[in-house]
Amino acid sequence: MKKEWPVWEVFIRSKNGLDHRHAGSVHAADAEMAMENARDVYTRRQEGVSIWVVETKNITASNPAENGEFFEPAKDKAYRHPTFYELPDELKHM
Repeated sequence: MKKEWPVWEVFIRSKNGLDHRHAGSVHAADAEMAMENARDVYTRRQEGVSIWVVETKNITASNPAENGEFFEPAKDKAYRHPTFYELPDELKHM
């Protein structure tokens, strides 16, 4: 029986100061191979300055079918939202 390599999720930061964004997935035997595969697949044109890889089995996600009840407690916390002031134009990535 042939054992398949695990799937790794790839996150790329395109420029310093920006967030890492999900770029896709790769199969790899370990984290080092996942980094190399991610680099070869997702940064061929030097699009990134940083790569994160996370084995898919280590990611826990919320259930989209339960969005209402899961996110409901945040609605009454208006103080957490930056709606009370305006950001200067110089802050483009916030």
